[in-house]
Amino acid sequence: MDKDISFMKEALVEAKRAAYLEEVPIGAVVVREGEIIGRGHNRRETDQDPTAHAEVIAIRGAAENISAWRLSGAEVYVTIEPCSMCAGALVLARVERVIIGAMDPKAGAGGSVLNILQHEALNHQVKITRGILEKECSSILQDFFLQKR
Repeated sequence: MDKDISFMKEALVEAKRAAYLEEVPIGAVVVREGEIIGRGHNRRETDQDPTAHAEVIAIRGAAENISAWRLSGAEVYVTIEPCSMCAGALVLARVERVIIGAMDPKAGAGGSVLNILQHEALNHQVKITRGILEKECSSILQDFFLQKR
């Protein structure tokens, strides 16, 4: 549990980087063998790229760092439940486990609206841990949207 808290704090650092850019504050880190091999934060507005989600950026960085698209044995810490695109990318990358800060009841694909991460028809299922630093992960999003309104 201490490990999960420590790495979720790193995902929150990434979320704060997104907030600094006035992006929706979502962050992710990819961890393998106790080491962060990929980092990402939301950059959709900055890059004008609809796929520039924290998880996708972190997955790309991790794959580049290890020179392999299969992230077997990797864990991804993300401040909010992945959307359907990100959940699909996590499955395709063969991630072992996803650790979620806060759930997303409007668009989550890790159990809220859909559960792509564990869909039985797919060739890989991802283990899920939910609620790590949930309050902090939820608060950063709530604060961001309060400031925008």
